Amino acid sequence: MRLDNFDLNLLVAFDVLMQEQNVTKAANRLNVTQSAMSASLKRLRESFQDDILAQHGKRMIPTPFALTMQGEISEKVSELRALITRQGRFDPRQSDRRFRIAASDYISTVLFAPLINSLAQEAPSIRFAFELPGPESQVALGNGDLDLMLTPEVFVHPDHPYELVFEERHVTVACADNPMVTDGLSRSTFTNSGHVGVSVARKHTFAEEWFERNGVERRIEVRVPSFIQAPFLVPGTMRLCVMHERLAHYMAKRLPLKVLPTPFPIPPMREMMQFHATREADPGLMWLREKIRELSSRS
Repeated sequence: MRLDNFDLNLLVAFDVLMQEQNVTKAANRLNVTQSAMSASLKRLRESFQDDILAQHGKRMIPTPFALTMQGEISEKVSELRALITRQGRFDPRQSDRRFRIAASDYISTVLFAPLINSLAQEAPSIRFAFELPGPESQVALGNGDLDLMLTPEVFVHPDHPYELVFEERHVTVACADNPMVTDGLSRSTFTNSGHVGVSVARKHTFAEEWFERNGVERRIEVRVPSFIQAPFLVPGTMRLCVMHERLAHYMAKRLPLKVLPTPFPIPPMREMMQFHATREADPGLMWLREKIRELSSRS
């Protein structure tokens, strides 16, 4: 096979097909029709003289040859994307670039909502696509499918650069009329009260992992998958909820909540901004990272 006769776009198709192992899902990812994706798979099979994906019942399974090629092709696709992006100029006033970002609803609320509003004049056509972080986020970052991942330091990808956005303290919120916290929040009141717990992607949060490691037991009466949902389950009850200080004060302006120091020495959470190593010099991403730094330094 001669390189000058090979359509390099097929490498992008190969990369996505191997990640999804499903023609329809790969087509959706690349915003093409299913027939176009099937045609790309057919051309890949002809070019490499290999099935690439073999049908096994209702699933498609990568061939041994495809598995040996996957890592190297994925790396080269990321490098080519970064090269093309570096060579292009980035003008936020003219760009309609779409940034794909993994961030919790907490970060989207306290950081990205004000950021996007502040960019309305400077970058009117810039678009953002957010997804909640989960186990697949590190894979997506490593494959170059994410522009940014915002995550506590303990969850960063080990192979790619990251930087501190801000440090966040944890506080406890209670109903403003809760008689048990009139004079502050003691340890006994904290441990004897019912709590609203949060699990993101069915995993414990930074604070909940700390409680578990340090043997602090709480009576979880309600568990929700979202930081935004949690404070709505506190007013009119005796429940408490441990949450990020920035989000707590944001919600206390909108709900009858009292924000209290948590009576346990939870260390500050270091919220990190991470990106693929090949995109460190991406001018669009450099611009966005600088805007995030500017905003976080004022918060």
